[in-house]
Order: sequence, then C-alpha cells, then structure tokens
Amino acid sequence: MSETGGYFPRWRLKTEGRILPDERLPAGQTVVLGLQHVVAMFGSTVLAPLIMGFDPNVSILFSGISTLIFFVAVGGRVPSYLGSSFAFIGPVLAATAATAGAPNPNIALALGGIIAAGALYALIGLFVAFAGHRWIERLMPPVLTGAIVAAIGLVLAPIAISSASGISASSPDGSQLSRWIAILTFVAVGAIAVYAPGMTRRLPILIGGALAYLTYYIVANGFGLGAPIDFSGVAAAPWFGWPHFTTPVFSASAVTLIAPVVIILIAENLGHIKAIGAMTGRSLDPYLGRAFIGDGVATMLSGAFGGTGMTTYAENMGVMAVTRIFSTLVFLVAAAVAILLGFSPKFGALIQTIPAPVIGGLSIVVFGLIAATAGRIWVENKVDFAEPRNLITVGVALVLGAGNFKLDVAGFTLDGIGTATIGAIVLYHALGWSKVSGRTNNNA
Repeated sequence: MSETGGYFPRWRLKTEGRILPDERLPAGQTVVLGLQHVVAMFGSTVLAPLIMGFDPNVSILFSGISTLIFFVAVGGRVPSYLGSSFAFIGPVLAATAATAGAPNPNIALALGGIIAAGALYALIGLFVAFAGHRWIERLMPPVLTGAIVAAIGLVLAPIAISSASGISASSPDGSQLSRWIAILTFVAVGAIAVYAPGMTRRLPILIGGALAYLTYYIVANGFGLGAPIDFSGVAAAPWFGWPHFTTPVFSASAVTLIAPVVIILIAENLGHIKAIGAMTGRSLDPYLGRAFIGDGVATMLSGAFGGTGMTTYAENMGVMAVTRIFSTLVFLVAAAVAILLGFSPKFGALIQTIPAPVIGGLSIVVFGLIAATAGRIWVENKVDFAEPRNLITVGVALVLGAGNFKLDVAGFTLDGIGTATIGAIVLYHALGWSKVSGRTNNNA
C-alpha cells in the first residue's frame, strides 16, 4: 500500500503500464475511464431494479453515492464500484409477493428488509475490523476464494448468453442476428484491447460497445434486418428530474426473508477483494472489515430512499482486468457521473436503448474475465490440485455455480452463488477433519 501515513493515499502520476490503486493517470484519461466504468455497471444496475419493480434512476443515483461511501470507508485504497445486487432479487420478490419485471406495489416492505440486511452487514464489518481478518482467511483460504470468484463468473454466464442470443419471452429461441452482433462485440473488445494504439487500448469496453451499437443500428434501423432501436423513450424523457423516492416500512416477515442475503454479499465482497488483490499484486485483506462496513452503510442509505441493496460490482472488476488500471480516482469520476445521471431520465432512457446482444457480448467478456481470475488466485497461492480435498471442493463449487443450483432453506432461497459459496466452505472444512491422502492438506 501507499506508505503515506495518511488516511487517503497520495496518488502518484503514472502514464504507462499497470496503474495501481495509489497511482493516477492524467485528468482527461481518468475522466474517460470513469465513463467506461459507468457503462460497465449500467446494464446490471438498471436491470436488477427493473426485475424487482424499483425505479432504476434511484438505483443509479445511489450506486454513485454508495461508491463514494465505499471509497471513504476504505480510505481510497480499494478500487471498486457499488451497484444493485442481484442477490436481493429472489428474497425481495418473495417478501413482496411481486411478479418479476412488473411494478412492485410493496416496495416499502422490501426496503425495510434491505435496510436490515445493510445494518447486519455493517455490524459484521465492525467485528472484522476490530477482531482482525485472519479468521476469514482461515475460514476461506485461497482455494476457496478462487472457487467463489469462479462461481460468481460462471453463475452469471447464462445471463450473458441469454442476452447475447436475443432470448426473450417473445423469442424463446433467440435470433441469429443477435448472436452475430454479440460475437462482433466481444471480438471488437478483444481486438481493441490487444491491437489499438495508445489510449484507445485502455477503452475496449467503451469503444467496442460503441462500435457494436453502431453496427446494430445500421443493420436493424437502416436495413430492417432486426428489431430497430426505439428512441421514442429518449425523446419523451426530460433532461433533468427527481427520481421517485420511497419511504421504507419495516415488517418482521420481510426482514427475515431479506436479511440473510448478507451471507452472499460477504462472499461476493470477499471474492472481489481477493481477486483485485491478485490482479494488483497487493493484499487488500486488511481493508475487508472497512469494505463490509462501507457496503453495509451504502445498502442502508439506498434502502432508506427506495433504492436496491448494494454490492461491489464484478462487471467493473472485469473492466480493471482488461485495462490493468486500478486507480481509485477513476471510481470517484464514475460515482460523480452516476449521481448526475440519476437526475437525468433522458440519459437513463438512452442507455436502455443499448441492444441486448451488445450488452450480452460485453457481458461475455466481463463475466469470463471474472471466472478466469480464479486461476490467477490459485496459481499465485500455489494451490495444490493433486490434493483431493482441494480438487473435490473446487469441482463441486464450479458445478453448483455454473448450474445455478438453488436451495430453499427455511423459506430463504440460495441461488448458485450462495450454494457454491456455503457448499464449498462446508465441504472444504468437513474434508479437513482427517487426511484424505498421505500428505498434509495444503492451504488449510
């Protein structure tokens, strides 16, 4: 970490190579990279509230505010963006008896549960901050954190493929145009990341997505070979306007259903921080407690005004993996832009015109890089896959995640991330009670 003795680092100017959290690029490049992170998070941050029946502009606004809260909590040392958590979707729909994708008449009940989850998350963060993070490392050694990171990427894979294929209720088989646009998207991203000159090489998601968007517009709107992009919503939306805030209502049943989501949020946050640590070559573990506190407080504040629960975003972690730029100042820019956009219904409407196959193609790249980061964690920590305990645990976690294995426990549904996380932890430590080979288990 930056040895400055201050709460925040002194960001050193650097213009080439990997840019670490306490380093910075010139102001112009920082602004453009911040915009790229906004684009990366936008699809999921809008999609999650739409599924739960929330106002997406409120979620966009509070994603920016939450990112600032997280930045302050970790002292500007951990590069991360906070956005709408998909882990809340199942419990929120169950607690409010709502239909996915339809207006939710009981949002207030969900907000009470979201605030409770945030409070529990922050309390756990306080405990970690004061008791130390070593016990988490013993609970979740590198073999497990790698498995969880991989499971996060894999459980998101069907979402990316469905979007890339143009699969919807009206088109259950998708379309060939969607698939070709998705292929063009990730090929463009890869080509820019590898072959583009100078600064453009650092913007593969932004430029690749823009090229694919333009191509789709020409093919669909110009030649009529696909569903045209509809700009009527953009024309009708005002430039500036207040989001629709909602006052929370606390219900014991809703709190009971929603609060256990914290288990998944901790696993996500831990996996993300471990992955970023592996990518930067720095241990960010000392900031785990403060990261949990920041995420918990952000979730409470978001829920207090009608926003979704927040979590560190895998999409933005994927962007960092591509660009090798981890400067935390980039996320200040991204947060500021998101806050401004939260008050601009017109821009929100414009972003929502991005065709599904373009988002799907970008998601394939980003989610794939998340899963691939697990390999880096295992290699750098010399995880021994000749050890049956490690091999079996990782294998089970990967399949639970990739298959999105769901399990109902006391009225609470764990999705693939939850079952992969909890299953891997329980299985790994259960197999550690005795030696399953002639050697001492590694990474125990």
